Amino acid sequence: MASRICCLAGALLWVLMPMAGSAQSKASWQLAVFDSNQTRLTRIALPDSGRWCLVWNHSVQGFPVTDCFQIEEGQLMLDSSHTPDFAAGLGYTSGRGTLTSDDQHGYRIVDMQVPIPNNHLWLRVGAISVNHRIEAGSRLVSLSRLAADTLVEIRVMPAVDKGNEFQ
Repeated sequence: MASRICCLAGALLWVLMPMAGSAQSKASWQLAVFDSNQTRLTRIALPDSGRWCLVWNHSVQGFPVTDCFQIEEGQLMLDSSHTPDFAAGLGYTSGRGTLTSDDQHGYRIVDMQVPIPNNHLWLRVGAISVNHRIEAGSRLVSLSRLAADTLVEIRVMPAVDKGNEFQ
């Protein structure tokens, strides 16, 4: 009986050891937003999940449109997109995720898994009425308040925590 318990405990440790190692080696990530002169406008710590969303108000109808991203094994991926109105002009590309209804005339595309080259996005930030913003966990940062009508680069980078470096 004791040898069975020992073997079971050993097997359990063998299974759990890779999980413990990967949890310790899991990288923390941040977003850094730069203007066209490469001046950093803000830096945002990402939650442990590596998930964040770019949200903006539709320029005509005013409803929020959301694109969500996920970091998987160091690669930034477009994971999902949502708009409350199917007629918003944003379309679905076959083979890029699953199109579903949000039951309010809008749609959601999930499981997109579109890699973002070089882990950075270029964005022409809209006016305050459009309010491009980054939502990362409980943080919400308005890019339109920082750089309306400006071209910005949003980079995903490993986090460097030096005291209060994150904004």
